[in-house]
Amino acid sequence: MKPDLFEAPDYYNLDDLLTEEHIMIRDAARAWVKRDVSPIIEQAAQDAKFPKSIIPGLASIGAFGPYISEEYGGAGLDQISYGLIMQEIERGDSGVRSTASVQSSLVMYPIWKYGTEEQKQKFLPKLASGEFMGSFGLTEPDHGSNPSGMVTRFKDAGDHVILNG
Repeated sequence: MKPDLFEAPDYYNLDDLLTEEHIMIRDAARAWVKRDVSPIIEQAAQDAKFPKSIIPGLASIGAFGPYISEEYGGAGLDQISYGLIMQEIERGDSGVRSTASVQSSLVMYPIWKYGTEEQKQKFLPKLASGEFMGSFGLTEPDHGSNPSGMVTRFKDAGDHVILNG
């Protein structure tokens, strides 16, 4: 395990533009990355294994759906807070940041914005806590990352789902 010796210079005085709450949120995410991600992430990369043990920590710093309202398990924060949390996680590891941002923006946001009340109540609190981890399928052999060209479809078959594509 390697200690994280990173010190965050504020060369452009950006901290002056942040509220006290933003600084507190950023510093909490930074401290978590230093303590829980940086010491283990290099070995996890060498082992080609995602460190699942950090999922509760991601939830505890509000990295899963930070802008989702509290009634659905989110932190009810603004987009600046979301960006600050992601920036700190990214400094620790891009894959961990991708995990948090996919969970937030590609899984939770569509449910929050377009889902039924039943779906919001059922999924968002468990996604925010890390009990559920979502995914987002985007790449297909003939369509790359063009979601409008994707041909994969699913069909609810009662007790299972049929995935074709």
